[in-house]
Amino acid sequence: MRCIPVFSIVGQRVDFTKGLQMDIPAGGSDKRDQAKTAAAPSMLPPRAASGPPELLENLCEAIIACDLKDGATLSFHHHLRDGDAVLNQVLDAAAETGLRGLTIAASSIFPVHAPLVNHIATGVVKRLVCDYVKGPVASAIMAGLMPEPVLLQSHGGRARAISSGQLPIDVAFLGAPRVGRDGAATGAGGRASCGPLGYAMVDADYAKNVVLLTEEICSAQPKRYEIEPGKADFLVTVPSLGDNRRILSGATALATDEASTTIVDLVLGVIQSSGLVANGFSFQTGAGGISLGVANKLGHLLATAGVKGGFISGGIAGGHVALLEGGLFERILDVQSFDLEAVSSYERNPAHIAMSASRYASPIDPAPVVDLLDTVVLGAAEVDRSFNVNVATGSNGVILGGPGGHPDTAAGAKLTIVTTRLKAGGNPKIVDRVACCVTPGCDVDVVVTEAGIAVNPMRMDLLERFRKSSLPLRTIDELAVLAASEVGVRQLNRSGSVVAIVERRRGGCMDAIHGCTA
Repeated sequence: MRCIPVFSIVGQRVDFTKGLQMDIPAGGSDKRDQAKTAAAPSMLPPRAASGPPELLENLCEAIIACDLKDGATLSFHHHLRDGDAVLNQVLDAAAETGLRGLTIAASSIFPVHAPLVNHIATGVVKRLVCDYVKGPVASAIMAGLMPEPVLLQSHGGRARAISSGQLPIDVAFLGAPRVGRDGAATGAGGRASCGPLGYAMVDADYAKNVVLLTEEICSAQPKRYEIEPGKADFLVTVPSLGDNRRILSGATALATDEASTTIVDLVLGVIQSSGLVANGFSFQTGAGGISLGVANKLGHLLATAGVKGGFISGGIAGGHVALLEGGLFERILDVQSFDLEAVSSYERNPAHIAMSASRYASPIDPAPVVDLLDTVVLGAAEVDRSFNVNVATGSNGVILGGPGGHPDTAAGAKLTIVTTRLKAGGNPKIVDRVACCVTPGCDVDVVVTEAGIAVNPMRMDLLERFRKSSLPLRTIDELAVLAASEVGVRQLNRSGSVVAIVERRRGGCMDAIHGCTA
């Protein structure tokens, strides 16, 4: 068993953004190879807190006050997801002030950010670094509109790059629904309440300048806040931060079809048979519909076993909240809320705790939460015979997302379960070779499909446990044959130029995404 090789750019030295350079290694794994490289960066001290932020009239004033120049790097967070209105407003102001050649370091890009395409076409934006991208911006990337390849990072990789100084941010533009006059800021409360500002916390700690955007300045300091007083330099009120009803998107909607229900039940069987279910059990799911279905049913398993879990972490949805409120877990560690039930829970429940993206998943944090996980349940666009996982592109190689927290949690958890149907959209999802490797197979323990369960041969301990159960075991090769027998073998086309690089969470290149060809 080994990870697939990196393709066309192994050994090159690539300058993706100002100040961010990487030597490109091949192979390697966080979970299976615990040795750290001698050149691994360390976390820098966060910026010191100062006095209250200066209140400005508008975003153009903020851009001038920050002394932004052509080629600067601006960062944004995505806690309002497809309801975000901050990035578009800031880039419109940047264009109005005449800025060009900007690097956008956004934690994620959604369809709502379609106006970014025009800013790329007109030269306002030159580079893009993000953890996830979907919609018109992804289509523009595939068409080769970006002057330079986009850099796709994991959530932990982004935090590492920022906190180590490898990704220097000139100005962080951070939308916060509630802000005190002293600059204390939170996603709890307000018209656009969105839950903990976990990704923004890292930007606020390390950006050269921090601009807070809010709809209304509170007369009193918020009772709980993610961005501490004195971290922001400037404060701007705007008519709208966005629409929090659009936090819940297709990627975070519960799957209820027959195949998904079968997979959910098999995942619960895997967890039950793993030997990890005990008091203090720690758990996370991805944003996919099957993963969230597991969260909804986990309570019955724990209650039957008489077990109380320790914590649930990551992006949080209503199913996770129900587990906490049902007394089945002690606390939630939340970097981002996936729906309004989670948003509301964070506002009212002190056991629902915010964490920064660095504390969550950075590989250079002293004790990232992902390394404390017993089990994580993740989705996949496709999986190959070496257990490598693609969550960045479809089977046709077209960008549909990005790493997010997938490789971070897979590397950290004691048991990494990846779920996928055998086929979707007329294509197999268990394939000979993934179109883009995001999470290396050496960090994946079990793949669960509606046709059965494949255990990574590197986990003979799990295989022996599962053989004593009634779980339907198959090899990954058997699953690949079954998938191909139903819809045929998918052929890879990597003939276009490189339009995006998938970064390893510790830095360096995992894989490349090639653009569309005529």
